[in-house]
Amino acid sequence: MSLQNPVFIPGPTNIPEALRKACDMPTIDHRSAAFGKVFRPALEGVKRILKTATGEVFLFPSTGTGGWEAAITNTLSPGDTVLAARFGMFSHRWIDMCQRHGLKVQIIETPWGQGAPLAAIEAALRADTGHSIKAVLATHNETATGVRSDIAGIRRAMDAAGHPAMLFVDGVSSIASMPFEMDGWGVDIAVTGSQKGFMLPAGLAIVGVSRKALDAMESATLPRTFFDFRDMARTYAAGGYPYTPAVGLIAGLARSVEMLEDEGMEAVFARHHRLAEGVRRAVAAWGMRPCAATPDLFSDTVTAVVVPEGCNGTDLVKLAADKYGMAFGVGLGEVAGKVFRIGHLGMLTDVMVLSGLATAEMCMADLGWNVRLGSGVAAAQDWFRGSVPALAMAAE
Repeated sequence: MSLQNPVFIPGPTNIPEALRKACDMPTIDHRSAAFGKVFRPALEGVKRILKTATGEVFLFPSTGTGGWEAAITNTLSPGDTVLAARFGMFSHRWIDMCQRHGLKVQIIETPWGQGAPLAAIEAALRADTGHSIKAVLATHNETATGVRSDIAGIRRAMDAAGHPAMLFVDGVSSIASMPFEMDGWGVDIAVTGSQKGFMLPAGLAIVGVSRKALDAMESATLPRTFFDFRDMARTYAAGGYPYTPAVGLIAGLARSVEMLEDEGMEAVFARHHRLAEGVRRAVAAWGMRPCAATPDLFSDTVTAVVVPEGCNGTDLVKLAADKYGMAFGVGLGEVAGKVFRIGHLGMLTDVMVLSGLATAEMCMADLGWNVRLGSGVAAAQDWFRGSVPALAMAAE
């Protein structure tokens, strides 16, 4: 890959120079007051991004997968039942993790390209009159298919069923890029990572935890050590950390929140929607379609492009990397080869997106696909020229 080219994978995302510099800091004593000066702003900033006034935030040296594990091991016990819809690779992987931990998973099989099935979730909860289901697992943005699910709708379904289960949300590829309201949507645990909307290197699992989930921790018996919320809460209260923290990444996280809030979160969301719509218009001009089944499911952080019959999306991704030094995402699981993915989140501008679309078109032409060079780029250009531009990102 060329280090001069932006990446168009749905994470890790492009890193702004200001965040690279923020992570590049001398060693400090993480048991001194100096650590608190970077740690506390990061925690408080993430709370604001999550829109929680009552929850706690824990930062683990890990990734979103570690955040999933922290969510279940701190709140559940062996043999507990959780409810989850499987509609993509990442919802599947969280289900697989639960099964490996000895949990019973009631799975609602859902076609890939669809979102979380609200009616089926409500029906399953209504049928659970004994309240054996302890948590509902939801993937907010299914990165494999470019599908955004309605988390507020899931909470309404849970409330309509009168069910006391907790709501755990994988927001790894949505939080800090698309609207997310932890308190407003009644989310008990929200999981994300440093390498997506926060535009940092991979290495932090970022977990928002409600009071209800913290209370569940007291009776949960799944084993946990590295991911123990109790150790985190106890040492955080004293201004410390239970083991060696990723100090540079935490400093970068504090700076990332500052950059996002300088832009304004509504402007951040508008920018992501604007870039995503430009990509979708290019896809339509190519005579293709997103994997997401309907427009209300379209993700603003990644588009999975369904390739024409007889074509292979993985071929395009490999050619883009080998010939043009640019990265797109391959199809995963049930859509492997059937799609290629264009990530459009984090540090991106109109001009950067156009470069990705142009490269994708060159690859299509090289592979003999029936696409006219410039068609998608022109469609995106028309959209970018005619739409109201979002505020520019901070120029540091």
